[in-house]
Amino acid sequence: MSVTPLAIPDVFLIEPRVFGDDRGFFFESFNRRQFEQAINREVSFVQSNHSRSAQHVLRGLHYQIKRPQGKLVRVVVGEVFDVAVDIRRSSPTFGQWVGEVLSAENKKQLWVPEGFAHGFVVLSDYAEFLYNTTNYWAPEHERCIIWNDPTLAINWPIDAAPILSDKDAQGKLFEAADAYT
Repeated sequence: MSVTPLAIPDVFLIEPRVFGDDRGFFFESFNRRQFEQAINREVSFVQSNHSRSAQHVLRGLHYQIKRPQGKLVRVVVGEVFDVAVDIRRSSPTFGQWVGEVLSAENKKQLWVPEGFAHGFVVLSDYAEFLYNTTNYWAPEHERCIIWNDPTLAINWPIDAAPILSDKDAQGKLFEAADAYT
């Protein structure tokens, strides 16, 4: 497994070692010991989620202001552009974002720690997205920052209007959103 810190050092791109031949492939998608050593902290996942979305669906930018969730995310069908936004006021990278293409083909994963808003847009006809979280879903603490916030200026690789849920369409501007201390 190769683990690379991104422009925001607490967010990591994880590339598994894939063994393949004409029969198919095998890779270890998670090894707690290696993962914790790579990110230099202990992690306990309590919930696994699986979503399927059509092309141009954009989900996010989501976070929980109380009971924050760290997320280890990957795509098992299709391709997405995945984004993490630092919303920790005390962080030197507050208000900055990183984005990566995750796909079934490249098998890359992204570690999005607590204190970040997270979202993705589907680039393929559809995508199936898996993620493990470090805390349980708490809808009463869920928040959303609007995907096209001008302060964040996320460079989404899309050429059509995204398809949004009502909740995501009503996301707050970054400057008005609740943030972590």
